[in-house]
Amino acid sequence: MKLIAIIFCVFSFLTFGQEFNCTVTIITEAKVEVSTADKAVLDQLKTAMYEFMNNQQWTNDKFKTEERINCQIQLQITAIPSMGNYSGSMQIQSSRPAFNSSYNSTLFNFQDDNIQISYQSGTSLILPKNGYKDNLSSLLGFYGYFMLGMDYDSFSLKGGTPYFTQAQQIVSNAQSSGIAGWQSNESSGKGKRNRYWLVDNVLHQLFEPLRECNYEYHRKGIDVLYEDKAKGRKAIFDALTKLNKITASRPNSVNLQIFCYDKLNEIKNLYLDAEAKDKTDVVNLLKKIDPVNSSKYEQILN
Repeated sequence: MKLIAIIFCVFSFLTFGQEFNCTVTIITEAKVEVSTADKAVLDQLKTAMYEFMNNQQWTNDKFKTEERINCQIQLQITAIPSMGNYSGSMQIQSSRPAFNSSYNSTLFNFQDDNIQISYQSGTSLILPKNGYKDNLSSLLGFYGYFMLGMDYDSFSLKGGTPYFTQAQQIVSNAQSSGIAGWQSNESSGKGKRNRYWLVDNVLHQLFEPLRECNYEYHRKGIDVLYEDKAKGRKAIFDALTKLNKITASRPNSVNLQIFCYDKLNEIKNLYLDAEAKDKTDVVNLLKKIDPVNSSKYEQILN
């Protein structure tokens, strides 16, 4: 009976692995004075963040080790007002593999400049199912579910909805904290570029073309390139045309900017050996979708 229990536990571990393969780094600006005590707390904070992302079950799906979502979180500390209190920025990035290839395509790459967190030595991070506990666990929970949403959307049409909904609930719970990044009416030089708008946009009907693009770009384009590059490239171009609708309804939205920025180098490399007409067509399309970065898209023609 005991042997059966052991076998069952091992089987469960093998078939219900966690979803993320997340690396965590913490850096401090040169101007920030870091005492020996601060350094010890930051080392524990890094471990706590790593365990939060990698050691819990985020979904009800089975993930093999090789199927985990590769992602990186970098916390950059610009100020330590007092022991255990930190402010700065956070860079979050995730990718997904291309079918039959060692290539990884970036799904989400975003810098959050509204980071204010507190952490006490030896504290484990826990995200409550309902309500708000602290800003750090809410931040990690939000971006964890958002990355899951982006990943699932890239494999099935709007497959990430349950995880975007979870992220939106975290936003709602965290608004009572009064901490920057969770409100719809925050004023900053970057406009509507915070957590509230990231997830509110992606779940809004007007942004369905962007989610359709995410799916077709990766599933019908990136995943096909190994077998038929011309077919995959054509599917990617067709997927990008869907973004015209977003430009017409929500120009300069943060979600559209992130997608275009993440894909610039990828598209540039993809079109290195394309016909001149195909290069011109995709450059004209991208300049229409994202006119602010027109000069960057011109690089594809070189």
